[in-house]
Amino acid sequence: MLIKIHRAYRDVVAVCDKELLGKYFEEGKFQLDVKESFFNGDEKTKEEIIKIMKNLSREDATFNIIGKKSVDCAIQSEIISREGVGRIQGVPFALVLL
Repeated sequence: MLIKIHRAYRDVVAVCDKELLGKYFEEGKFQLDVKESFFNGDEKTKEEIIKIMKNLSREDATFNIIGKKSVDCAIQSEIISREGVGRIQGVPFALVLL
């Protein structure tokens, strides 16, 4: 998985499954654009991603998460529940504003 932290007045955390980087998904009026400029960051293990998500969730960060493995990490880190997961062309995603 890849993670990139965009530093601003509030950190924006972009996490995606590595194999989805650079892909585009569309379903009806909804779309997911896994842009390299936004999502291409450091490659991390599942354990590292969960730890980072838990730490940043305490710091008022927002999260953009795309892909099954990445969404599963967000669920395990307790920043989202299964009910908070959407799908476009079968690809799970979540947006989290804490």
